[in-house]
Amino acid sequence: MKTILQRLCALALIASAAPLAAQAPKSASKSVIAVPAAISAIKESDLKRDLYLLGGDSMHGREAGTIDEMRASMWIADQFRAIGVAPKGEDGSYFQWWNMRRTRISTISSSVTLDGKALTLWTEISPTSNLGSDVTAQTLFVGDGHDTTVDVRGKIAVVTMLPPTAALRSTTNSYEYRYARASITAQGNALTRRGAAGVIIVADSVAEIAYDGVWKIQERGAYDVIGGAPRNAVTANPPPAPRTTGAPVLFVHRSALNMFRDNGHNVEVHLHLESFESPSVNIIGVVRGTDPKLRDEYVLFSSHQDHDGVRYAINGDSTWSGADDNGSTSVALLAIARAFVKQPGKRSALFVFHGAEERGLLGSRYHAQHPVVPLQSIVAVLNGDMIGRNNPDSAALLGSQPPHRNSSDLVQMAMEASGATGKFIIDSLWDRPTHPEGWYFRSDHVPYARLNVPALFFSTNLHPDYHTPRDKPEAINYPKLTHMTKWMYMTGWIAANAAKRPGIDPGFKLER
Repeated sequence: MKTILQRLCALALIASAAPLAAQAPKSASKSVIAVPAAISAIKESDLKRDLYLLGGDSMHGREAGTIDEMRASMWIADQFRAIGVAPKGEDGSYFQWWNMRRTRISTISSSVTLDGKALTLWTEISPTSNLGSDVTAQTLFVGDGHDTTVDVRGKIAVVTMLPPTAALRSTTNSYEYRYARASITAQGNALTRRGAAGVIIVADSVAEIAYDGVWKIQERGAYDVIGGAPRNAVTANPPPAPRTTGAPVLFVHRSALNMFRDNGHNVEVHLHLESFESPSVNIIGVVRGTDPKLRDEYVLFSSHQDHDGVRYAINGDSTWSGADDNGSTSVALLAIARAFVKQPGKRSALFVFHGAEERGLLGSRYHAQHPVVPLQSIVAVLNGDMIGRNNPDSAALLGSQPPHRNSSDLVQMAMEASGATGKFIIDSLWDRPTHPEGWYFRSDHVPYARLNVPALFFSTNLHPDYHTPRDKPEAINYPKLTHMTKWMYMTGWIAANAAKRPGIDPGFKLER
């Protein structure tokens, strides 16, 4: 009976609509997968202890480019050392250092004045994009902007905020922030397309709640990694480079309406960009394999240690701790490392904590371009991101169906591993290219998959606490986190000991 149940669980990958059923992986082999004794090293108590440390408020949200990310990274390296994982970074350390380039509006050299009086940048008037501008023009109050016959050309159009008409995403930050951002985008675009030299949007009662959130996130600017793999696929006809200048769209408090209601005020806007580099880091360790012929091949377990730091307050809490995102997978990798130290596989296990994932997959883009082992020696990338929430018996395995699947062999290994451990029902919806979240493209396996390394993404998907201060250790389902950890471990164990490494599906090309 046990064997039948395991085979049935292995068939559960595609819990999806009929057209996708034919794309499900083959069932597991008739032989029962032997679970190594070392799986006992993965303990719920260890996961919970570690997550309360890494994903608790004391780490201040581990924002990339800050001392908090560095402190979390040092803590992870100390755990590697205590566990017995060998360093695989630079100069015999656990660290692969790299620089991220940050481009933002300079508070020092930028200014906005109204009739010659300076307005305090960000707190009184906030830019809403990372564009430089030098504009001097007079204001024209256009109400809510509905009257498209009003000639706004060459004017600073002042508009009262309208509720967004498009559906709002159900996740990320607060409802008020999503509301404000959607309205700013819609009204700003509409008026600049009509020829406005600039736009000032006055908050309504909902957006006023999000005013601090808009500027505190916007002032951070944009990030990129120097020397990393491209964020998007390289095509014959690449999209145009992002604009660096344009008509400014500015956001003001609801209380500023009376100040801007009259026409003819002289507004002078000077928004200048500044760029600088700051360090981030990947933490990398290895457990060497036992087979002399296979130990120079690697199964790469992937997480990211950063989150969003200290931002704006929601219900009085401004520490965005990121327990599920991605403290959950980070502590899972430590538990998996304990298991591999206790019982190494034939191939080596490589553990990579990627820095600055939240800033645009920066650490994984850097390591994919500058791997510490030859890229062709990495037989599989097993990446996890948010693996500790939602229904206890279901999970997502992204990269398990076309067009995201690049290795049917690796998918089959993951299904065999699920049958031997958590026996999850696989939610395939999040792996579809039509899913509105585009979840597959938002984590650290993507740079490797683009380079034709077999890759999978384990997740328990988004939830209402995603990218909010509510993502705390106490909200984690620890039994589920334990099962997810064992599933990732067992998938890696199978790949590490298979006679043949997982292959790339013929003709695979990752396109959105």
